[in-house]
Amino acid sequence: MLFTVLNFLFLSYNLFDSFSLIISSVQPPPPFSLSHSHLAMDSSTNEITHEFPPYFRVYKDGRVERLGRVAVPDPAPTGLDPKTHVQTKDVVVSSESGVSARLFLPKNSHPDHKLPLVVHYHGGGFCKGSPFDRAFHNFLLLLTAEANAIVISVDYRLAPEHPLPTAHQDSWAALQWIATHSNGQGPDPWLNEYADFGRVFLAGESAGANIAHYVAVQAGATELIGPKIVGLLIMHPFFGGKELDKIYSYMCPTSTGFSDPILYPELDPNLSRMAGVKALVCVAEKDWLRDRGVAYSETLGKSGWGGAVSFYDSEGEEHAFFVLNPGSEKIKPLTKVMADFINQD
Repeated sequence: MLFTVLNFLFLSYNLFDSFSLIISSVQPPPPFSLSHSHLAMDSSTNEITHEFPPYFRVYKDGRVERLGRVAVPDPAPTGLDPKTHVQTKDVVVSSESGVSARLFLPKNSHPDHKLPLVVHYHGGGFCKGSPFDRAFHNFLLLLTAEANAIVISVDYRLAPEHPLPTAHQDSWAALQWIATHSNGQGPDPWLNEYADFGRVFLAGESAGANIAHYVAVQAGATELIGPKIVGLLIMHPFFGGKELDKIYSYMCPTSTGFSDPILYPELDPNLSRMAGVKALVCVAEKDWLRDRGVAYSETLGKSGWGGAVSFYDSEGEEHAFFVLNPGSEKIKPLTKVMADFINQD
């Protein structure tokens, strides 16, 4: 039964609530029916020190092997999408860190009519995923077209090679880079010409929702100059549960566990200063993380933040179905709810 659940979570990209089921183990390399010298070489190069199926394993020499479906991403090309007529391109956010992003521009965009800007952070358990991956790319095409908004999705650095909170720090730095376009003088012409920096939204699913929340708190606490963050789109969020996740502890060695505000936002002294005046929290009926999404919306409601909290539940659906199951009939209603949230005054 446990194997079935883990296998299901792997196939559905559910990279988050299954953390509590993951076991860290040290395993010897598999036996080989080869010469003694070959076996000795293999034992020195392929010894596994940590393994977190179905996410990644770490070898004694420091190599990280990502496991499963997104071990080798399925990259989507940039350009004009023939179905949605959305244009895409990639931009460098920081040559120093190597962080980049993908921009999505809806059809019929014109500099005289500025569009809402959605800053998106992808899911993937902090250790997988990319805005360049076809699964995320295709959903963002739909959202861009439905909301008639510019979307920029940040390709933050992944754990465990870059221990957490590197992903959060990269994402915060990316928002600061985006903010340099607020006066129309930033390095990217699309952001300069088409984005309405008076209508900025932070969005993410799963681990990306956790990051979006973190960035919103940083923006509010530091009183970020330039963009006006109107709201958050928090989709199937990952936050801490009743037990500490071994994989998260491994990816974030500096975490303080149950007192870590990244995992438990109710403990963040700056929560009441979070940027934005409204939040949309989306969950799914069959999502392992559903209860954490419900708890997050309740936390916002009693935090002293003061913003309006909306809640949307996708009946009969699993975690991140809008990315993992592109044929779902529940995607269109979800994207409409998100688009309405973005475009409401």
